[in-house]
Amino acid sequence: MKKISGNKLLVKALMEEGVEVLFGYPGATIIDIGDELFMQDKIKVILPRHEQALVHEADAYARSTGKVGVCLVTSGPGATNIVTAIATANYDSVPLVCFTGQVPRHLIGNDAFQEADIIGITRSICKWGITVQNREDLGRIVKEAFYIARTGRPGPVVVDLPKDVMAELGSPDYPETISMRGYKPTTSVHLGQLKRAIKMLSRAEKPLFLAGGGVNIAKANENFTKLVEKTNVPVVTTIMGRGAIPTNHPLFIGNLGMHGAYAANMAVSECDLLFSIGTRFNDRITGKLHAFAPNAQIVHIDIDTGSISRNVHVDIPIVADALEATEKMLEYVEEMDTKEWLSQIGEWKEEYPLTMNRENKLTPQSIIQTINETFEEVIVVTDVGQHQMFTTQYLELTPKKKLLTSGGLGTMGYGFPGAVGAQIGNPDTPVVMISGDGGMQMNIQEFATAVLQELPIILCVFNNSYLGMVRQWQKLFYGKRYSMTCLRSGKDCEGKCGTEGCECPPYTPDYVKLAESYGAKGLRVFKPEEIKTAFEEARKNTKTPTLIEFIIDPEDLVYPMVKPGGALEELLMDC
Repeated sequence: MKKISGNKLLVKALMEEGVEVLFGYPGATIIDIGDELFMQDKIKVILPRHEQALVHEADAYARSTGKVGVCLVTSGPGATNIVTAIATANYDSVPLVCFTGQVPRHLIGNDAFQEADIIGITRSICKWGITVQNREDLGRIVKEAFYIARTGRPGPVVVDLPKDVMAELGSPDYPETISMRGYKPTTSVHLGQLKRAIKMLSRAEKPLFLAGGGVNIAKANENFTKLVEKTNVPVVTTIMGRGAIPTNHPLFIGNLGMHGAYAANMAVSECDLLFSIGTRFNDRITGKLHAFAPNAQIVHIDIDTGSISRNVHVDIPIVADALEATEKMLEYVEEMDTKEWLSQIGEWKEEYPLTMNRENKLTPQSIIQTINETFEEVIVVTDVGQHQMFTTQYLELTPKKKLLTSGGLGTMGYGFPGAVGAQIGNPDTPVVMISGDGGMQMNIQEFATAVLQELPIILCVFNNSYLGMVRQWQKLFYGKRYSMTCLRSGKDCEGKCGTEGCECPPYTPDYVKLAESYGAKGLRVFKPEEIKTAFEEARKNTKTPTLIEFIIDPEDLVYPMVKPGGALEELLMDC
């Protein structure tokens, strides 16, 4: 049997796993892997412009395709640059396998050039991490990495590859099967627990479904929608769960939480049964913890045992995959009489509708509604900030309209590379990115990647000259002391921002010129009547990105908003 190097076996393993795209950035410890990748034509190699962006691109590729995202970076700073993106994927349950180069084994621990203990660094923010110490273990470890990443609650895996191990000759065989005694993810439903939950549901007078990101991850959307329709029980979602049921469905109330719809938050506060599927009950959802769903018994279905009863005590815990759980529920549930309950919810909706009352003015709502009207099919990727909240409030989601966003970690800089990864994974689907002027500048170098890959992404930048979400808190709760939030602040502005007579310098950068410098197209919009025309112009560009800069008012704040430390029903509606 002819022996092959670890480098060659790795590339063979990637092919065996069906990898079609790899996002990589070179360096000394992985140059030989790059050489092997050069000599094949089955795996497309994408060269981003920064390692953090690289992993975000693989992340969005995975979210939008359902495949495992694959990354390759060198040792030292190449590896440490991926930490934020690994944490982002971990919090949002995204299946990634990230290969990092490492110095030869005899140099590990000697403070060698570009040495870093990436496994130690990422231990708490990934699903599994391991350094390959022996060439004979390489095939098995890669097989395990892909298996762990995509099964159970999906997540990122880090595999560290010492250069000398990869250079060694060994068996060319790659395992066909896998057996891990210490890892047995549970997906099947405990029927007894499920029947108890269904019985509790049938007795409720004010039942409410809460759908989290787990429904979308499991692709249980169709099942869940059928379940809602069969029971006639209304639905609220988390930000990550938005789209679990079409947002235009009559039984969908809205998002709950810090910037949730009034009716959604009130429904959670008044329901007598909260039936949650695929959510972690984090603090942005619950508000004041002891005041969350005070009148409700709680059922919690989740694939991750660690997420159940961690933040909120539940009455019936069920460890199961959302797809299998909803499929099984459909066999047993019956229609419920929720007429009075739905009438009450309708009154709340009518009392405080979700809208921005800004006539004849360019607003985030008007931009997002134009996206709703313009695209029958679309993947929308957001960055993090006010624009993200506006998007999750107003974006229409259906089976043909998807949303990708950093929900758990809230990572500024996710939007642009996320759009790149989504477009690479879905070349025939329009991709629209929505970012703020702050987040856009965190990975703006990916213009080069997008231009060279001929990606027709439409990049919407909401420019209000501020780090808007922090400014909103400063305005509402910190006496309008706008510290570190004005993006036009210059040398002469120190200590004066927001005071009378302070004149800000011109905004930098000029986004239109910047886009053009990369070979993309740039547009600027000031008025609401210009929005549709801008999108029509952008759609004509089929081989280059188009950036549309929307000049919006910094006083356009995200409402409703739960007061810090407040209960869900303690909402600021406007000011």
